[in-house]
Amino acid sequence: MLSLIELSGSSFQTGRALGRFGAQAAHSYLVSSSPWQTVMAWRGTDTSRAMQALVQQHFPRVHQELQGLAAGLELAPEDVFLWNCRGDLWSMAPDGCTTVQLPGPGGPRITHNEDGDPGLAGYCGIGMFANDEGPDFASFVYPASIPGHTFAVNEHGLAMTVNNLRTRRATVGIPRMVLTRALLDCSSLAQAVNLLVGMPRSGGFHLSLAQRGQQDLMSVEFNALHVSSRVVQAPSLHANHALHDSMLGYPQVITDSSRHRQRRGDELLGQQTGPDRASKTEIDPLCILADQENRQFPIYRDQPDDSDAENTMATADIQVGTETVTWAVHERPGQSARFNLVDANLA
Repeated sequence: MLSLIELSGSSFQTGRALGRFGAQAAHSYLVSSSPWQTVMAWRGTDTSRAMQALVQQHFPRVHQELQGLAAGLELAPEDVFLWNCRGDLWSMAPDGCTTVQLPGPGGPRITHNEDGDPGLAGYCGIGMFANDEGPDFASFVYPASIPGHTFAVNEHGLAMTVNNLRTRRATVGIPRMVLTRALLDCSSLAQAVNLLVGMPRSGGFHLSLAQRGQQDLMSVEFNALHVSSRVVQAPSLHANHALHDSMLGYPQVITDSSRHRQRRGDELLGQQTGPDRASKTEIDPLCILADQENRQFPIYRDQPDDSDAENTMATADIQVGTETVTWAVHERPGQSARFNLVDANLA
């Protein structure tokens, strides 16, 4: 089951508490896993040193959080830093995800399957962060990872879900997980997008972004070379590969799972909305995210032999309203919510 953890204090202290939460999983599974060993090949390299220097320069608080994370895990700081660069250094890191994006007059709704390494099942949770040096937020957290690269809502009503992009042209820059952690300190959609545009980036992500009191639901794709942002005008689904026209010229890995989830999700949305997606009936995004019609490449992923070595760890259903963000975290779509939250707090 998903845990609930409360973390407070300085950036180093919240990082250390998060490290202690994840230490058992890190030592019993993660450090001996193939993904960890693959990323550790970058120990002591100029790339590792340069990326650490960029983080310390541009985001010293996140750097302190990473230092605290390493202390809590009782692992070498460089190793923990590299693990938080896994999607920048290695295009096949075990991160996936599927998101249904629903704009509407009542405010945006973002519903998201969080897909990750099944070896970490049972070791994840919802972190309630009260950092002395930034806004409060709540985020899904993995062992040994900083928050913000999954799904989260901060005290300013900024809601974010994140999908992996397996970009082939990553460069030395600020790690993508550091950038999305920094977005949780933003107070507006514009500030979040401008942060991504203004920073030297390494790897890539897709983000769904919305904010209480605003109608816009933003779809943002970025990699080392480009940032593309657009307002979602119709019900949409995003698996974990780039879809924006301006991003299609950049090389990326599209796995069979991602391709089939995108195709099946589009098909299900079409069945619920009609061919133009304008005359929509009541769309059930949780039903879409629970779909397993294609047993080899399902949207909801729970097979031990998943083709990308990923399983769905949790599902977030986020309704962004005029005055509040109300959201639920399900351990499986279709089941009762494990946690109900309002903005960055438990309901």
